[in-house]
Amino acid sequence: MAPGIMTKLLKILFVLVLFGGVAGVGVVGLAVWYFGRDLPDYQQLTNYQPPVVTRVYAGDGRLLSEYATEKRVFVPVSAMPPLVIHAFLAAEDRNFYSHPGIDPLSMVRAAVTDLFRLAEHRRPVGASTITQQVAKNFLLTNELSLQRKIREALIAIRMEQVMSKDRILELYLNGIYLGGGTYGVAAAALNYFNKPLDELSVDEAAFLAALPKAPNHYNPLRHPEAAKDRRDWVIDRMVDAGFIMPQQGRDAKAQPIILRKRDATEMARADYFNEEVRRELIARYGDRTVYEGGLLVRTSLDPGLQADADKALRGALEAYDRRHGWRGPVAHILLADDWQSQLAAVPIPAGAADVGWSLAVVLSTEHNAATIGFADGGHGQIPYDELRWARKELSDNALGPVPATAGSAVAAGDVVLVQRLDASGKVYGLRQIPDVSGALVALDPHTGRVLAMSGGFSFAMSQFDRATQAKRQTGSAIKPFIYLAALDHGFTPSTLVLDAPFVVDQGPGLPKWNPTNYEHRFYGPVPLFFGLQESLNLVTARVGTTVGLPIVAQYLVQRFGILDAMPLEDSYILGAGVTTPLRLTTAYAMLVNGGKLIHPTFIDRVQDRNGATIYRADDRPCVGCNNVAWTGQAPPELPDQRAQIADARSCYQVVSMLEGVVQRGTGRIVSSVGKPLAGKTGTTNDSNDTWFVGFAPDLVAGVFVGFDQPRSLGKHEVGATAAAPAFRDFMAAALKGKPGIPFRIPPGIELVRINGRTGQLAKTGDRNVIWGAFKPGTEPTGEPSQVVSGNGVTLGVGELAPNGNEAGGTQPAPRSGTGGLY
Repeated sequence: MAPGIMTKLLKILFVLVLFGGVAGVGVVGLAVWYFGRDLPDYQQLTNYQPPVVTRVYAGDGRLLSEYATEKRVFVPVSAMPPLVIHAFLAAEDRNFYSHPGIDPLSMVRAAVTDLFRLAEHRRPVGASTITQQVAKNFLLTNELSLQRKIREALIAIRMEQVMSKDRILELYLNGIYLGGGTYGVAAAALNYFNKPLDELSVDEAAFLAALPKAPNHYNPLRHPEAAKDRRDWVIDRMVDAGFIMPQQGRDAKAQPIILRKRDATEMARADYFNEEVRRELIARYGDRTVYEGGLLVRTSLDPGLQADADKALRGALEAYDRRHGWRGPVAHILLADDWQSQLAAVPIPAGAADVGWSLAVVLSTEHNAATIGFADGGHGQIPYDELRWARKELSDNALGPVPATAGSAVAAGDVVLVQRLDASGKVYGLRQIPDVSGALVALDPHTGRVLAMSGGFSFAMSQFDRATQAKRQTGSAIKPFIYLAALDHGFTPSTLVLDAPFVVDQGPGLPKWNPTNYEHRFYGPVPLFFGLQESLNLVTARVGTTVGLPIVAQYLVQRFGILDAMPLEDSYILGAGVTTPLRLTTAYAMLVNGGKLIHPTFIDRVQDRNGATIYRADDRPCVGCNNVAWTGQAPPELPDQRAQIADARSCYQVVSMLEGVVQRGTGRIVSSVGKPLAGKTGTTNDSNDTWFVGFAPDLVAGVFVGFDQPRSLGKHEVGATAAAPAFRDFMAAALKGKPGIPFRIPPGIELVRINGRTGQLAKTGDRNVIWGAFKPGTEPTGEPSQVVSGNGVTLGVGELAPNGNEAGGTQPAPRSGTGGLY
């Protein structure tokens, strides 16, 4: 060929190559522009924090609950062992620390492989780097398309320009899904091998690195051969990359895959308390922070007291339910060869399993026992003594006769709930889920820290928390605060108040108010403490009307926060207002703590994922508390910032009177605890609501028992029978083994020996002598006493001197004169 022609051909070829190159660059540039127009903001990953589990702990450090959308334990890459990092690099991206975000050689190899796989209609293998996987997992979808792959590559390249390799690897190792509901290598190490990362062996680290490709397919329980093959492939890759020695590889491949169940975490159980904490956290921080923010929450819960509270409340609810009869079996089946399968098909009532009860079928009955069978083929007996309570429930709270034999209570084929009573599993008791419900809450009276809370028989049965959500009438449980108002306004524990029929004209258009005592008997003039001790409605009514409704409202609403609001109606003196058990119990706490304002708290402290404290319930300043080595010095003194809402002396007088309620009055059932206790029963009209709220010097507890849809608990059910047993049992357990501590007497109180019936100074020979608490100068003198007869008017010549009303009061203090309403 002539030289000229050759030169011309070369020029043409050069021009074609040049134009081809320019066109190629243009196509690539156009593709980059087109696919890069709406790329997600990859720079957000610079400060990205993956969702982390929020953990809630009880006061003793035991785990109470975890909240999470993804089970993950975040570990900085700097804290990860090299073995784990090397295993994932060998399996997923050997050139991670050298490529710019994509690996062209791997992409070419994958393209060739994928041509053959596509021809066989198999899924392409791809060649995504770790950076590309981070881009896909955090910013894109799992869509199989060329467009997604191009966008993934573009994002990966740009990520590498603004983020360090270690940051990208940290996001990957903490964010990758590894099966079993776990995200990240730290959670997976615990889930599969019950080990922290730094204790993993070569074969275990290689197994984890084998999972990202297909966690379910490489599950060793379902696909053991595939799991081992994939793990061994990762081990070979680690050897090829020089991460481990060949002998280490051979030893690791010789190991079987042995999964180890994660150790059971010792957890505290407090379902209603836990739910209250969850609601408070969400109200403070929102759902996303609670479920993804990795908060560390320390609560005030005392797990021991919580167990005592659950047991005491359930025991009281069961006891009440038994007193009102047996409502019959859960179901009835025909006894045949397939009775076990029939029994297994019967759904267990909600809440039964929660308290450890089981379903059984009565196989036969004898005079003194019933033989029962279980779905697993086991057998047992219910002795007659455990069946005697099962009197049939009739109408109008009437009960049938006591069963004469076991067969009078249950019949063959009856499916019943039972509870195991002995270690051998042969003796059982007959049970039924109570219709009635209730609540028990206990707290520290000095701080307001809620130590235990049971909001019902079973959280599985009902999530409605009667301790914080049920607003019920207080009945006589409100009376201590009426008496406190009186003691702050001129009354003494020995002030005589008339216990006799009483009618008040409430004004135009309103009916006359004529309260009466529960037992419809009248004592005549009685000392103030006796009226509270015996829960005399007529005495309380006279005291409240004498003090005045505006002052009563001030104590019940503004000072103690029992009620949200109080109409100036006389019925509120005897407990017509509604409140929750938590609020009423908190108010009682402020009596025993000397009139100091507290608020109930469930959460002591909250820390964010970095350990910084973002909430603390006790926000008092503490100079010298932080970063101080303890060398035996005394703890620092913290200021008492609690507001004084009532006279500490008057509060103690009420405490002393409530101690008399337990020792001699309507709360005598509680005295069997044998420790200094004080408290008050409460029963509303028709026995719809029953209460017992009381305290030891350093522990206050309140119990409510009633139906969720208010109706009578029964003609003879009152606070002393329905609610007080739960308080008694709780306090007996909570104070067991602890010394009895007397109630603390504030300055300005004198204890005087008085007659327990008349309130006058004790005389020689008096048999009913008690200690009365008096402010100096108000002790009984032995002189004739005036009698408070109601509506601010007194009879006779008296010892009481008015100390004036507080702002807002319109009624006079007790004064001399004649008259009164009867």
